[in-house]
Amino acid sequence: MKTLKILLLLLCVVPAFAQEDEAMEIDRDPKAQQKIKAAHAAYITECLGLTPDEAEKFWPVYREYAGKRQELRQQFRDARKNGQDEKALLDLDLKIKQQELDLEKDYSGRFQKIITPQKLMNLRQAEGDFRRLILRQIQQRQQQIEKRHQMRDRSNQRLQQRNN
Repeated sequence: MKTLKILLLLLCVVPAFAQEDEAMEIDRDPKAQQKIKAAHAAYITECLGLTPDEAEKFWPVYREYAGKRQELRQQFRDARKNGQDEKALLDLDLKIKQQELDLEKDYSGRFQKIITPQKLMNLRQAEGDFRRLILRQIQQRQQQIEKRHQMRDRSNQRLQQRNN
């Protein structure tokens, strides 16, 4: 039942940010970001089977970890946008991957004080599953938008042919 609720929430979330002109610009819509974060938390909590006590302790640590991981990844995106040469980007990529590994090791210990090692292993799987679920929803939404565009274009062509 909870899984159904989460999937329904996702169906509501994706249309909120997958709009015609900005289908991939989620970062610009704070409401969509909040909805995705809420769906993510519900999905992870459900997949891991977190107790209320575990969830209360887990989520602040997880948000801290995710924020630091996001900062590391942003460094690479910024360097790429700024047009650094390929060698510098490769070196930075390796450096960031090492920093991510160090971060994961540090937080792994912190997480194991809150949840079991099995739940921690399941966390990786759940994160990947959630990411794929969101991407699939975005892709489906984009396909629907494309179909609407094609139908509108065909309709316009027929009208033009009739008028000629």
